[in-house]
Amino acid sequence: MPSVDGITATRRLRARPDAPQVVVLTTFHADEQVLHALRAGAAGFVLKDTPPAEIVDAVRRVAAGDPVLSPAVTRQLMRHAAGTAADTRQTRARERLAVLNDREREVAVAVGRGLANARIAAELFISVATVKAHVSRVLAKLGLDNRVQIALLAYDAGLLDDDGGRDGIPGGGSGGGH
Repeated sequence: MPSVDGITATRRLRARPDAPQVVVLTTFHADEQVLHALRAGAAGFVLKDTPPAEIVDAVRRVAAGDPVLSPAVTRQLMRHAAGTAADTRQTRARERLAVLNDREREVAVAVGRGLANARIAAELFISVATVKAHVSRVLAKLGLDNRVQIALLAYDAGLLDDDGGRDGIPGGGSGGGH
């Protein structure tokens, strides 16, 4: 783009009232570029070598509220998250998540696992409307823009490990009900 890069454009678009969802379409898939795009508010990150039908599908899924990452990007992010900065990232992420109550944390973990609202509702024995309300509160409390950012934060905090994320968060286990 001639005057700004994709990260800046994404950040500007997401800062608007009634901001559109953003899918980044790029040839670059370096760890930092992906992370910067997602942290700027992108709900999707798709590589230009993706078949056209899959790009169209990604745009539709993001417009419907589902985050989308190319499989190569997902693998790369997982490797990156396992890197040497993981401990610092985990500590910071856990500190941020400490503001959530137990139910909000459960919903954040489920979002991090990639579950749709209906599946989260079924697993937690609550209504879809209640799940949506919890997701909205999580976004507001954490100052995030979308479910991808919730998932990144849950992953960074280590909440997607085998223990289901119930331990290890300051205030975890006593975070104040539903």
